[in-house]
Amino acid sequence: MAKIVERWKRLSPELQSIVRIAAALMFMSAGTMKLFSIPSPPRGFSLELFSELGLAGFLEVFGGALILVGFFTRPVAFILSGEMAVAYFQVHFAQGYWPTLNGGQPAVFYCFFWLYLSAAGAGAWSIDALREKRCASSREAL
Repeated sequence: MAKIVERWKRLSPELQSIVRIAAALMFMSAGTMKLFSIPSPPRGFSLELFSELGLAGFLEVFGGALILVGFFTRPVAFILSGEMAVAYFQVHFAQGYWPTLNGGQPAVFYCFFWLYLSAAGAGAWSIDALREKRCASSREAL
């Protein structure tokens, strides 16, 4: 049993990457709905591109894409964490305190997950990890 636990622990950087990729894909779908109507938004939804909702859509699509590939993950995740905190307090909190009742669970989850990635990084399968390896090998060559 101990061997299984140890093997599982060693997979942590890869699993971190898998969760990052899955979260980024889900996050991007919220932005593509806002900006490109894919998937189809709720009836009556309209977006002014140069509005707060337009900015949110831009951050979700393009910030989500950067998170997806793991490029500049720490600063982008920090910005997206802030976006989700603003979304929760501006939209959801006004409808009540409890995220389960005010529809704010996704905003709260993404806020804290992006905050975690801003500290932990992208994981093993990312452009950031490749850049770190390249920088380490050039430092060793000196």
